[in-house]
Amino acid sequence: MEKYERIRVVGRGAFGIVHLCLRKADQKLVIIKQIPVEQMTKEERQAAQNECQVLKLLNHPNVIEYYENFLEDKALMIAMEYAPGGTLAEFIQKRCNSLLEEETILHFFVQILLALHHVHTHLILHRDLKTQNILLDKHRMVVKIGDFGISKILSSKSKAYTVVGTPCYISPELCEGKPYNQKSDIWALGCVLYELASLKRAFEAANLPALVLKIMSGTFAPISDRYSPELRQLVLSLLSLEPAQRPPLSHIMAQPLCIRALLNLHTDLGSVRMRRAEKPLATGPPMAPGSTGGRTTSGRCRGVPRGPARPAIPPPLSSVYVWGGGLSVPLRLPMLNTEVVQVAAGRTQKAGVTRSGRLILWEAPPLGAGGGPLLPGAVEQQQPQFISRFLEGQSGVTIKHVACGDLFTACLTDRGIIMTFGSGSNGCLGHGSLNDISQPTIVEALLGYEMVQVACGASHVLALSTERELFAWGRGDGGEEPAPHQQVEEALSFTPLGSAPLDREPLLSVDLGTAHSAAVTASGDCYTFGSNQHGQLGTIARRVSRVPCQVQGLQGIKIAMVACGDAFTVAIGAESEVYSWGKGARGRLGRRDEDAGLPRPVQLDEMHPYTVTSVSCCHGNTLLAIRPVTDEPVPP
Repeated sequence: MEKYERIRVVGRGAFGIVHLCLRKADQKLVIIKQIPVEQMTKEERQAAQNECQVLKLLNHPNVIEYYENFLEDKALMIAMEYAPGGTLAEFIQKRCNSLLEEETILHFFVQILLALHHVHTHLILHRDLKTQNILLDKHRMVVKIGDFGISKILSSKSKAYTVVGTPCYISPELCEGKPYNQKSDIWALGCVLYELASLKRAFEAANLPALVLKIMSGTFAPISDRYSPELRQLVLSLLSLEPAQRPPLSHIMAQPLCIRALLNLHTDLGSVRMRRAEKPLATGPPMAPGSTGGRTTSGRCRGVPRGPARPAIPPPLSSVYVWGGGLSVPLRLPMLNTEVVQVAAGRTQKAGVTRSGRLILWEAPPLGAGGGPLLPGAVEQQQPQFISRFLEGQSGVTIKHVACGDLFTACLTDRGIIMTFGSGSNGCLGHGSLNDISQPTIVEALLGYEMVQVACGASHVLALSTERELFAWGRGDGGEEPAPHQQVEEALSFTPLGSAPLDREPLLSVDLGTAHSAAVTASGDCYTFGSNQHGQLGTIARRVSRVPCQVQGLQGIKIAMVACGDAFTVAIGAESEVYSWGKGARGRLGRRDEDAGLPRPVQLDEMHPYTVTSVSCCHGNTLLAIRPVTDEPVPP
C-alpha cells in the first residue's frame, strides 16, 4: 500500500471494504478492494481468489480494468479501475419518472452487450449482472461492468449449479435448481434492459417466495409503447422462460436495432453520423461535349472519336464499366446522380462504394431475362444486363471499402468495422457458422479492433488492424477451415519485398492475380512478376519471372494504379488512360484480339474527359469506375 494513498471509503460489500485511492506514481485515482482473508471460510477465500483470476483474463473497454493484487495486513487487496460516474442503478434512480430516450437506452445496452460478449468469449459467467454492478465514467457515457466476485470460469462442457446472484435478477432455471450456462446472464441482461426502459425492476416482491413465483411465471408489466416494437420484442425475447429461446449475444448484436449503436460506439461517442443524400445533378450550365473543364487530358481517355455535334447533356457523376465474357458495357447505376469511387469484382458478383458511403450491388437478372442488342466489339451473344441496387437497410452505416470473393462480400466501414454477407459455405463470413447471410453483418470477434483494410480471396479473407495485427479466416488451399477471425500474425514489422527495383521507392498500387502480381512505384513505373504463360506480364520475359520487370510499352508513361485478373493485367495512367495486356480471349480486355502482346489502350464509350477512380479484376472480368472532369469541385 505504500504505492497508494487512501482517500475515502466508497463502499462496503459482502466480502470487504472498497477504498478510493490515489496511485502515487501517476496521480491516478484507483479503486482498491480490501478483502480480509484470515477469518474467511474456504469458499470465501476461493471467491476472492476467483475474482483476481477472472479480472486477469479480461481486457475490454467496457469491463473494469484490473491492475494488481497483493496481501496487506492479513487482507487481499485488489487494485482496479475507478469509474467516477457512479452506478447505472444510481443513474436510473435519479431519473425519477422521466423515461430515457430509446437512443440513450441502446447506447448503454450495446456497451453492456459488448462487455458480456467479451466475458462469455473467455468461458466466464458473470452470475451477478445487475445495474448496481454496472458503472459509468465521469461523463456518464461509457459503461463498464464490474464485480466478478461470484463469477465462474467454465470448462468446455461444464455447467454451474450453485444458486447465486441478486434475487431480482436470477433466472427461472436457477429458481428450479437446474443447471445453467450463459443463458442465465442473458436473462439478467434482459432484466437490465427492462430497467433502462421502465426505470423499475422487472421482478419485485415483498418476500423471496413471492419473487420466485413471479420469476417462474414470467409475468412483468409491459414497457411503454413510446418505444419501438423492436425494442419491446427484444425485451420479451431476453426474458423468455425457456433458456433455449433466449437469443445468443451474437444474434442480439446483429439485430438492426443494435447495429447503429454498435457502429457509433466503435471509435467515438455521440450521435450517429447519418449518410448524406447522393450528390444532385449539377444545376449550372451543362458542359459542352469535349470540354475539359479546365483540364487538358490525353485523347486516350476521351473514348470513341467524336462524331456530329450533339445537344449539350450534363454528364453523369460517374460511370462503371464491366468487360469480360464478351461484354464491354457501362453498368447501370441505381440513380443517375450517383458517384462511385471504388469498385470490386468477384467471380459472380460486383460491388461499388459511392462517395457518400453507400454500397451498390450488381447482380445477374433472373434466368430467362432477355438481353439488349448486340454491342459493337462483342464476340459472343450478349448476356442480360446486370441489375443494380443499393444495399437495403444501410441507414447510419457508411461504407469506406468493399472487397469481393466467390459468392461473398466484405465491407469496411468508416469506423473501422468489418461486415460480411453472402455465402457462408467456406466460413468466409467469419460469423462462426457456415450459414448464408443476405444482409451485411458485423464480424463480432473483430469489434475490439479498428480495422484499416480488408481483402478477399476466392474462399478466404484477410483483415489488417491499426495495430498492424493480421487476421485471416475462411478455407485454405488444402481445404482446411481455420476458426473465424484466427489471428495469423501479429506483425510488429512487415518485411518488405527485397527484389530490386521495388525496394528502392514506395509503392502506389499493388495487386495479384491467379499466378502473377503487379506493382506501381511512386514514380509511376509499372512492374510485373510471376507467370507469363499468357503474356500477362506485358514483357517478352520467360514463361515465369521471379524478378520484377518493367512492363514494355509503358516506359515513359506514368501509371497510377494496376489490377490483375487470372491471365491479364489492367493499368491506369496518371491521365486516366486504360491499358490492358495478356490473354484477350472472350473480350476480357475490352478488345477482340487474342494476342498476348504489349499493352494497348482500352477505348471507353465516353464523350467527355474522365478520371478513373477505381479498377478491380477477378478471373475473367474487369470493373472500372470513372467520373467526368468538370469545373465543379469534388466534395470532401
